[in-house]
Amino acid sequence: MLARLLYRDALILVIDKPAGLPVHAGPGGGDNLEQYLDALRFGLPRVPSLAHRLDRDTSGCLVLGRHRKALAKLGRMFESKRVGKTYWAIVEGAPEQDSGTIDLALAKKSERKDRWHMKVDPDGMETVTDYRVRGRGPGIAWIEFNPRTGRTHQLRVHAQAMGWPIVGDQLYGSGGADGTLHLQSRAITLPLYPSRDPVHVEAPPPPHMLERLRQCGWEPT
Repeated sequence: MLARLLYRDALILVIDKPAGLPVHAGPGGGDNLEQYLDALRFGLPRVPSLAHRLDRDTSGCLVLGRHRKALAKLGRMFESKRVGKTYWAIVEGAPEQDSGTIDLALAKKSERKDRWHMKVDPDGMETVTDYRVRGRGPGIAWIEFNPRTGRTHQLRVHAQAMGWPIVGDQLYGSGGADGTLHLQSRAITLPLYPSRDPVHVEAPPPPHMLERLRQCGWEPT
């Protein structure tokens, strides 16, 4: 966990969450991120807590609050949509336009008590995503997403609804890529301090996305 620490100050930590690890324990228990947060106390009496969530299969920037006041401040920032979020994804196919906005309301649909998914629904919650094509490859594209809202599975459902599902998405796409979701929380920007520039943190691309990123023109810096 220490090796995944991207940023630390008196209020927050930002870590690089690995793909495949849920942030909370599920109903049946099992390995989860919260089990490892004690290693990030850095002398404080309280274990840091999650300020927001990422899906189990999404990797990248995840913000933790180091104490109650920090968590309250972060909660207000996320609720008021003042946190800038940037995601990278590899999708099957590609948008016709190099940039645009997806404005499709979403609602939660339950198949049974323990199974559910999100679905485009005109009567659902307002859900808006800006996107930009960063590169194109053979049958795939590298997309940068900037969600304006924070709905569950927002980017995955929006990409699927547009006809270019995210590579490795077993719920909303065709699976493939060994079932590893090619979606990363690439960067996060937090206006934490009134007299300072916003805190901006980036995570390195995860290993499972590197091959397809290169096919789309990405080069390490």
